[in-house]
Amino acid sequence: MLPNREGQRVPDVTFPVRQNNQWVNITSEELFKGKTVVLFALPGAFTPTCSTSHLPGYNELAPVFRENGVDTIVCLSVNDTFVMNEWAKDQECDNVVLIPDGNGEFSAGMGMLVDKADLGFGKRSWRYSMLVKDGVIEKMFIEPEEPGDPFKVSDAETMLHYINPEAKKPPLVSLFSKVGCPYCLRAKKTLEEKGLQYEEIILGRDATSRSLRAMSGNTTTPQVFINGQLIGGSEELAAYLGA
Repeated sequence: MLPNREGQRVPDVTFPVRQNNQWVNITSEELFKGKTVVLFALPGAFTPTCSTSHLPGYNELAPVFRENGVDTIVCLSVNDTFVMNEWAKDQECDNVVLIPDGNGEFSAGMGMLVDKADLGFGKRSWRYSMLVKDGVIEKMFIEPEEPGDPFKVSDAETMLHYINPEAKKPPLVSLFSKVGCPYCLRAKKTLEEKGLQYEEIILGRDATSRSLRAMSGNTTTPQVFINGQLIGGSEELAAYLGA
């Protein structure tokens, strides 16, 4: 049975990482001392669930975690620093610190190092999340020990609900735009002034005009969606937000 280490200190480990083409050592003390940290661990960079749900979920809700007293969000995986750095670029996850537990020392110290040789992975971390205050683990959410790669309790929403059940999640905003469109710039400015994060989908690069027409009934840009609801162009957005 995988151990629950609530009430214990995190393992004392030094992580060699590559930053600005130089080797830098980051210690557990640097990561956790005097801070409130949410750490989530996963089996591997670039793997499906990790890339589509686990990491994006924490990156998206990072501002809400900060509003509720979390200083740092850490993603840990038994991968080397080069892989983790490339994954960070691919995911555009500026709100999360990715830490390579290349030798599996932290995962082993947590009792979470498992054998995934059947997948050709070797030793990897089991999927879990934890809330750590000044180096002491307050709460752990450990995925159930069952076949496959369960992802039921270590997600960002479960952790946020534990920290503050009343925390309000930010709206999901998607903006279809076109290069050189002044109305798109106006819509983006409105969203930024309201402090709203948004996903920009650029026609000709990320989507086609046909896709936009299928979703909104329009081919003009911008077209803004909030929580799946079509708001419209820059003027409709300003009216909706009271800008």
